[in-house]
Amino acid sequence: MSTKCDRLCSTEDCMPGTGVYLRHGYIYSSLAGYVLRKNEGEELPVISVVRETEAQLLPDVGAIVTCKVTSINPRFAKVHILYVGSTPLKDRFRGTIRKEDVRATEKDRVETYKSFRPGDIVLAKVISLGDVQSNYLLTTAENELGVVVAHSEAGAQMVPISWCEMQCPRTHAKEFRKVARVQLSICRPEQGPVGGVHPSPLQQGPLSPSSRNTQLPYL
Repeated sequence: MSTKCDRLCSTEDCMPGTGVYLRHGYIYSSLAGYVLRKNEGEELPVISVVRETEAQLLPDVGAIVTCKVTSINPRFAKVHILYVGSTPLKDRFRGTIRKEDVRATEKDRVETYKSFRPGDIVLAKVISLGDVQSNYLLTTAENELGVVVAHSEAGAQMVPISWCEMQCPRTHAKEFRKVARVQLSICRPEQGPVGGVHPSPLQQGPLSPSSRNTQLPYL
C-alpha cells in the first residue's frame, strides 16, 4: 500500500503509469492504494497505483498460471486463465499456447491435439503479456508444466502414465497429452492431490525455482 504523495522510485527504474506523477526525476503516488508493476518486454517496468477497490492480481511474465483449455487447432490451444499461483482471478483472462511453446524438444514434431484437449486443466507459465485483448502467450515447455487434470471420452478423470500419455481408469484407453510432472508438494494437504490424481513415479522430481512455491487449486 502507498499513501498519497509517497515517493515510489526513480524514473531510471520505472516508467509512470496511472495514479502517479513525476517530480524532479522521481515517481510519486497521486492517491492512496496498491502499487502495481507491469513488465513491458525489454522496456522499463510500468509502475501504477490503483485504489483498493480496483486492485486485482494480474498474470505477469514468469508467473505460473492454472488455465482451462477452451479450443485447439493445429497451430495453438486457446485457454482461459483461472488462477495466478493459488490466487483465483476475479476476471477471466484469455491465453494462447502456441505449437512451438508446448515442449522444449522436437518442437517441429508437436501436434496440438496430442498435447491438449478442450476441458483440460493446464499448468503453464506466462511468457508474454500479449495484446490489448489480454490474450496472454503461455508456455508448457518445462517438465513441471502441462496437463494436470483431464477427462477421457468416457467421462472419467484420467491418470498420467508417462510424460505424453494419460489413461482412463474405467476403459483403460490411453490418450496423448503433454503431461505435467506434478508433485504432492504443490497440492493443498487438506484437499489431497490435484483433482484427486496421484502422481505416478514418472512425475516425481524437484520443482523448478519458478514453480516451487506454487499451490494448485483443487479443481
